[in-house]
Amino acid sequence: MVSEDPNQQDHDGTPSQTSALQEHPNLSVHPSVSIHPSVSIHPSVSAHPSVSAHPSVSAHPSVSIHPSVSVYPSSSAHPSTLAQPSGLIQPSSSGPEDLSVIKVSKRRWAVVLVFSCYSMCNAFQWIQYGAINNIFMHFYGVSAFAIDWLSMCYMVTYIPLLLPVAWLLEKFGLRTIALTGSALNSLGAWVKLGSLQPHLFPVTMLGQVICSVAQVFILGMPSRIASVWFGANEVSTACSIAVFGNQLGIAIGFLVPPVLVPNIKDQDKLAYHISIMFYIIAGVATLLFILVIIVFKEKPKHPPSRAQSLSYALASTDASYLSSIIRFFKNLNFVLLVITYGLNAGAFYALSTLLTRMVISHYPGEEVNAGRIGLTIVLAGMLGAVISGIWLDRTKTYKETTLVVYIMTLVGMVVYTSTLNLGHLWVVFITAGAMGFFMTGYLPLGFEFAVELTYPESEGMSSGLLNVSAQVFGIIFTISQGQIIDNYGTTPGNIFLCVFLTLGAVLTAFIKADLRRQDANKETPETKPQEGEEEEDRKSNKDPTTVQEEHF
Repeated sequence: MVSEDPNQQDHDGTPSQTSALQEHPNLSVHPSVSIHPSVSIHPSVSAHPSVSAHPSVSAHPSVSIHPSVSVYPSSSAHPSTLAQPSGLIQPSSSGPEDLSVIKVSKRRWAVVLVFSCYSMCNAFQWIQYGAINNIFMHFYGVSAFAIDWLSMCYMVTYIPLLLPVAWLLEKFGLRTIALTGSALNSLGAWVKLGSLQPHLFPVTMLGQVICSVAQVFILGMPSRIASVWFGANEVSTACSIAVFGNQLGIAIGFLVPPVLVPNIKDQDKLAYHISIMFYIIAGVATLLFILVIIVFKEKPKHPPSRAQSLSYALASTDASYLSSIIRFFKNLNFVLLVITYGLNAGAFYALSTLLTRMVISHYPGEEVNAGRIGLTIVLAGMLGAVISGIWLDRTKTYKETTLVVYIMTLVGMVVYTSTLNLGHLWVVFITAGAMGFFMTGYLPLGFEFAVELTYPESEGMSSGLLNVSAQVFGIIFTISQGQIIDNYGTTPGNIFLCVFLTLGAVLTAFIKADLRRQDANKETPETKPQEGEEEEDRKSNKDPTTVQEEHF
């Protein structure tokens, strides 16, 4: 006969958040089987005395066992251990994490905001050259194509480094990856300060390459941070905030360089203005690295959602990394998403890199307004990203939202292409903003849809594969559109992008909404955050889970 005090509390003094063993007065258990206090058994369950809890033995017909309970053969579950699916033993509440308790930590907002800030800093460094490419061409005495490579090196570096960095993320966790990314970002910014002479273009390229390596440690993080730190009804919003920082960095990268570095002929004065920009970004990057050291933790004490708790339980350190990648590419819906995401994000990368060249070709001397148009595109996209994240958290309509946003991106691109050469800058501002609302607003949608389609696989790997696709298409589109613009003009170059966005919209329609993470969360409902209230199980046929906020 097993008895359990219903008022049992956690080690930290807070009430237990999951129901203790709910037992029926007539419940009988075989003497050789010991059950952890956190295991909940339906009152109608009666364990037949002759039943042995070995996987190869068929239980008596009257025995009903909750599907989440796995009994390890020939072992008794000591109170300090917890039986989990696949027979894995996880630490109890006295350890670093308690999988039986679902809580969200207040630290989660500090983590996502610090990440968003150093992602912003890295994105600024990506676009700072392209925003004033004609000025850097004059200062370093190089071609437009050479300046384009200061942006494209971000794309080239990402492709070979994705898999090693994704492996490091799985092996060492969020904190190590965050520290590495922010440290490299700061180092690259300081290296650029050694390139303030016209003959030192290779030094500025070296600094940019270091920053591009830092980007590999950044781009795959948003969906992972959202899953590890945020509850089921917050993940899409959190992912949008994390992506928000990257987009804000691009926006500032369009706005600030034309203001700090004017188009002047005197090389010494030009070097002075460039040095101001480089010193500011190096100081900001260093400050953010210090904040990462202080704020970032590996993960919260308790999983924030049932899906994340199950993900911890199902994780295996011995799992084959190669087999995980193979499973990704056997998932047809995910493969289609990789292609469509790459087409959309690649078009955005090309457009961002070549925007100043396109605007100046129709509006000579308007470098500052070209930067403002880029700012408008990204700010509108940031608004779109936040709105779509909140919408997804409320409706869970991943497929429908993604398809609508993709189609509207295509419509916006067509309208922008048609109005760029009309001679009215205010019209370009409006049409570019409308296009940006959907084009850059799509980026966090892709991350979250990928996590849904591939759960419980690594969020870092799914995001990484999407980003590889984006970099590949970004390189192809930037080089191709640049050549088309040089030889045929801006309109054919933009039509080139419209064709591929049309293909992406068509392929998106064929993706099926296989929302695996949502299915996992639905297995047990989560209630709203409580402030220290004990939730008692009043219906013995349910397994309640409470979401609380854990103090910072």
